[in-house]
Amino acid sequence: MVIRAIEHIGITVPDLEQATDFFVDAFGAEKIYDMLDEPLAGPAVETGLGIPQGARIEAIRMLRLGEGPNLELFTYSGTAQREPVVPSDYGLQHFCVYVDDIDEAATRLEKAGGQLLSAPGDLPGGDAGEGNRYLYARTPWGSTVELVTYPSPQAYETRTSLRRWRPGKDSDTEHQEK
Repeated sequence: MVIRAIEHIGITVPDLEQATDFFVDAFGAEKIYDMLDEPLAGPAVETGLGIPQGARIEAIRMLRLGEGPNLELFTYSGTAQREPVVPSDYGLQHFCVYVDDIDEAATRLEKAGGQLLSAPGDLPGGDAGEGNRYLYARTPWGSTVELVTYPSPQAYETRTSLRRWRPGKDSDTEHQEK
């Protein structure tokens, strides 16, 4: 079996158009298509997705984001919804976007309605290297997003021959069979 990469990340949002505008404005995402002609609901959907009884998927939209995973945006109705998780909560807590110019990306994210939680800082530990930087931010609806750039070799590379997947690399020739 060959594992290639993460294909998409699903994100539940309160407003599909606001979220689409944010990802387009902040990251140059492209709207590919809307998946549903009508809402999805009922016992099969509730069981299949592990969602509460009465929950209804109102819309699903697929976005293309650079060279990495696609973003699949969902809106729901018919169920109580909690605030977005923060990095200290259990479960999927953030997604990370690799950028070439982190200062420009941070400005663009903020201009699109996101909130920077800090200025770009140097990556620590095994990720350290000249010009390797990151920052965390929040989307307009409160999900956590990280921006990262690592143009230089990372410190961990001196300790192992294994390598992280990097955007822009030919992952087809570098994948490992599991």
